[in-house]
Order: sequence, then structure tokens, then C-alpha cells
Amino acid sequence: MSSLYHPTVARLTYRALLGRRRALILFSLPGLLLLISIAVRLLTGADDETADAILGGFAMATMVPLIGVIAGTGAIGPEIDDGSVIYLLAKPVKRPTIIFTKLIVAIGVTVAFSAIPTLLAGFLLNGNANQLAVGYAVAAAVASVAYSAVFLLLGTVTRHAVIAGLVYALVWETFFGNLVAGARKLSVQQWALALGQKVADGNVITSDVGLATGVILLLVVTVAATWFAGRKLRTLTLAGEE
Repeated sequence: MSSLYHPTVARLTYRALLGRRRALILFSLPGLLLLISIAVRLLTGADDETADAILGGFAMATMVPLIGVIAGTGAIGPEIDDGSVIYLLAKPVKRPTIIFTKLIVAIGVTVAFSAIPTLLAGFLLNGNANQLAVGYAVAAAVASVAYSAVFLLLGTVTRHAVIAGLVYALVWETFFGNLVAGARKLSVQQWALALGQKVADGNVITSDVGLATGVILLLVVTVAATWFAGRKLRTLTLAGEE
């Protein structure tokens, strides 16, 4: 593990992700979720259907992928855009170590700003009845891993990673992932919800894919995206050397 994780790279990545502008966005989305949850609880009381609608419709479908975009693309995209990645690549640090370290940081940030607020919102909305809060928090956490890898890859392959990520998050995950039946089976959101469904009691959380399928697809996407990001970083190195 130590050969794949570099503390200095991690510290610099955390500093970049938690800068003033990105931090404002990172805090605003979970803050909005918690404010909505408090307001709904005060106005309507504890209700499983309302809690499911907010946690599934806003937290999982919108907040988690958007935070994934910010953390995943922000972990490396700006360094590539301004050329400062060349200084990092000039250091005696293996390219897989750079990618893996940035992935770990992106996952940590995404989980902290999505899974934890989702858990708190669930307790605020219905006191975790039927394990709804824990189920959605687990789904948000595993989705954070896949999103971080996918958006980290986007950060290495295009200078328009944020735009591409927003299109994916808002159009595919939020719109198609919720409304179009066939597309839902190809949604990170639905794969993650398969795990949330297993954790929650009964069928309060539902997914269009089975547990085994969801876990396999999450693993495949995460590993493949991380591998391709490492390949792309090696290509950038060669370009810089040439």
C-alpha cells in the first residue's frame, strides 16, 4: 500500500480540492440536503416515502455524482490544464502511485461530502427507520468510489472534464438514470443502490440490477477507469519528454 500512496501528492491534492472555490461548492450541496431534510421533518414529520424521495431523488441522483465530478476532475484536471503536472511527473514518483494517491483523495472527499451528509439526512428525515439512512449512505459511499475513478479518468483525457462530467452526472445519472428504464441498468447510481437495497430492511430501497451484478459492474468500472487514467498519465509523460 505504501508504494501506491504518496503522502506529499495526497497533501497537495487535498489542498487543491479544498481550496476556497471548490470548498464552497462541496459544502453547499450537502448543506442544501440537510436544510431540506430539517425543513421537511419539521413540516411533515417522519415519513418513509418522503425520506426515500429526498435521499433517492436528490442525494443519490444529483448530489453524489456532482460531488464526484468536483472531486474526481479536480484531483488532476487543473494540473494538466495549467501544465503544472509536468513538475509532478518530473519527481521520482511512479505514475501508478500518482493516480492511485489522487484516486484515494478523491474518494475520501466524495465520501465525506456525500455519504456522511446522506446518513445524517436520513436520520433527520425518518430516524433511520427500516435502515433507510444507512442503506442510502452505503449506496452513496460505494457510488463515490466509482464516480471518483470515472471522473479522475475524465480529468486525464480531456481539458473539458468538468463539462463532460456535468453532462454525464446531470443528463445520464439524474435524468436517464431515474426516468428511462433501460438506461437505469447502465447507471452507477443503480449499481450502488443494489448494495443499499441489501442493507436496508424490506424493499424501501430498490434497484434495477441485482446485488452481484451491481458489485461486479462497480468493480469493473472502478478498476478499468483507474487503469486507463494511469495509461493516459504515462502518455502525458512521454509527450512531455519528447
